[in-house]
Amino acid sequence: MYYGELLLVGLVWGCTYALMALGLTLVYGLLRILHVAQATVFTLGAYVGVLTATQFGSLTLACIAAALTAGLIGPLIYRFVYQPVLNQPPFVPLVASIGIVIAMEDGFRLIFGPYGKPFDHGATLSASYGVGGLNVSAIQALIVVIALALVVALNVLATRTRVGIAWRATVGDRAMAESFGIDVQWMRYLCFFIASVLAGIAGMLIGLLNGLVEPGMGGVVSYKGLAIIVLGGLGNVQGTLIASLLLGIVESFGGVYLGDYMDRDAIAFLCVIVVLLLRPHGLFGHSR
Repeated sequence: MYYGELLLVGLVWGCTYALMALGLTLVYGLLRILHVAQATVFTLGAYVGVLTATQFGSLTLACIAAALTAGLIGPLIYRFVYQPVLNQPPFVPLVASIGIVIAMEDGFRLIFGPYGKPFDHGATLSASYGVGGLNVSAIQALIVVIALALVVALNVLATRTRVGIAWRATVGDRAMAESFGIDVQWMRYLCFFIASVLAGIAGMLIGLLNGLVEPGMGGVVSYKGLAIIVLGGLGNVQGTLIASLLLGIVESFGGVYLGDYMDRDAIAFLCVIVVLLLRPHGLFGHSR
């Protein structure tokens, strides 16, 4: 049953990575931009969540506040940072995105202090329950449930609604979508809004899981998200989901069996490097 608990921990972390990586995949699929600034949206969601929970004592309200605040920042980043440089070489939006990360991380340190803020999730989420012989904490269950609900909602939006169909058409062929009257610009704003909502919620959930929110907490998770979208095949949503869960599981087991030699983050990136050496286009991508 020890292996079952490791698997559970891996799935929990994989779910949080999936929320982060899905947003990166959506942006890349639409604009072919590596949206590194997602790291600061992630951190912003965590800070808004902890401040709201501390002020009002409601995790539900904190989650809503984190999602909406992060969601509003995303389109602003697109409008004022990416849109002016869309016609430039790909490295230009990437450099601009890295600049946002550096500036906002320093801003978080100035506003909230360099040592982070504790995120006390209360006695309810600290409770543990026995499920099939596994010891499952309430916060682990909450993370999995929220992640699954968001993934299902995103799938329904993309496949069962007119907005989702227009969105997919824009990704597939922008010129054709415009000829059918689809507002491509509005689709881009929607994409950044959804990607940022996912990142903001992921930030709050990881803040809850760690019990701490720090200025630079989005950095490593964002880099893992970029690794995941490459591992899953650039722009491949299903591949991103599977790669996220696989990476979480590899970290969980590797942290136990290889923890004396390297930390869990190093194990994750080593795994990604090995896979990409064998399959440069990712596990679920297609060679061109």
